[in-house]
Amino acid sequence: MADNDAVIAAAGAWKGAPMALATVISTWGSAPRPRGSHMIVHQEGRFEGSVSGGCVENDILTTAAEVISGAPCSVKTYGVADAAAWEVGLPCGGEISVLVQPVAAEGFDPELFDRIAEARAEGKAIDVITDLDTGQSSLRPLEGAAFVNRYDPPRRLLIVGAVQIAQSLAGLARELGIATTVIDPRARFLTEERFPGVALDDRWPDEAVAALKPDSATAVVTLSHDTKIDDPALEAALAAPTGYVAALGSRRSHAARRERLAAAGVSETDLDRIDAPAGLDIGAIGPAEIALSIAAAMVAQFHNGSAP
Repeated sequence: MADNDAVIAAAGAWKGAPMALATVISTWGSAPRPRGSHMIVHQEGRFEGSVSGGCVENDILTTAAEVISGAPCSVKTYGVADAAAWEVGLPCGGEISVLVQPVAAEGFDPELFDRIAEARAEGKAIDVITDLDTGQSSLRPLEGAAFVNRYDPPRRLLIVGAVQIAQSLAGLARELGIATTVIDPRARFLTEERFPGVALDDRWPDEAVAALKPDSATAVVTLSHDTKIDDPALEAALAAPTGYVAALGSRRSHAARRERLAAAGVSETDLDRIDAPAGLDIGAIGPAEIALSIAAAMVAQFHNGSAP
């Protein structure tokens, strides 16, 4: 899944200005960016996003300027075939093809960005189909060679328990571009000083989680060590199609947790969805390393559909 949040935001901020959109439509080998990755270019030369991590962006900017000036859409292919390719190519190896099209009615209609933003705000995925011959993008199925780009809902993290590990995990999530909410009914724990720039929710955890409607792009991680706080949150998370559910604690404490949740009516299948003890086994010591292990497991789940 390509991360295009910054591009979608820029498209909204620049709406009405002439723009071009570059999209990775195919990859081979060790390509630096996945299929579907965007780079949007403003007429003034400003840009947001990336199609190669920096290897070919200058060439894409040149092509984008031509498209903005009226040139037809263009598909550019980059790889490493000889020494000259290092000038405009992928020194890391692999190959990518990039479509550059105008952000206009005859290309990537600006209204499509609105539709994408609306769907993502509702926690839904949306597909945009592009005719590779004409560069025309649409939400409708097309005949002929087409590229389908799926825009998944934005990733979210709901942390239950405003403890020290939560402070580190919230910081890591911010760097990963994952919108984070910390949930804790204990006012002394849940303060802006301890969690600057993070959404705070002081409702009881089951109410908060249910109200926030976790979906396949949402993680719920319980950290409080208080069964009165963690268990209701887990029940709410498992009652939804939550993408990643994790709980802090030892294997022994998790066995007891499973018994409590089973007695509350949670099915064996749903209990097996809980990643516990939470995170990858990296021998983590201290809050920051534990947070790192949880963040890694969460990202792996988002990418692979199952916790490692």
